[in-house]
Amino acid sequence: MFTTKPYLIRAIHEWCADEGFTPYLAVQVDERTRVPREFVRDGQIVLNVSAEATHQLVMGNAEITFQTRFNGASFPVVVPVDVVVAIYARENGQGMAFEATPASAPELADGKVVAGETAAAETADVAESETEPAAKRGGHLTLVK
Repeated sequence: MFTTKPYLIRAIHEWCADEGFTPYLAVQVDERTRVPREFVRDGQIVLNVSAEATHQLVMGNAEITFQTRFNGASFPVVVPVDVVVAIYARENGQGMAFEATPASAPELADGKVVAGETAAAETADVAESETEPAAKRGGHLTLVK
């Protein structure tokens, strides 16, 4: 099935890099998602996908892969594109939210992530703690269906 989602993710990622912002990827973790499970909160994880935080980042049409560090230990991350629920700039919360499949969809209202639905990933190097969703911090996410 044709989807614009991977292209939009790459576009927001590039915009963040061009503006000097830190791109964060909010992910609804499922059995196909390869991330350290101890950093998953409420079925989600937020990942810093900046050039400084990742190595060998590949943002493909089916999955996003990269090497990164969690608490100082290297870890290969695999994120299927269909479980990405948002990509946004850490500094201002601007970005894009995506509709997830009904079985794993986080609560969305008016294109904004509802408070408490963004997972916190607390690590020293990569997935910086984000306990407030972008919408609550004053940023704006656009919901793509």
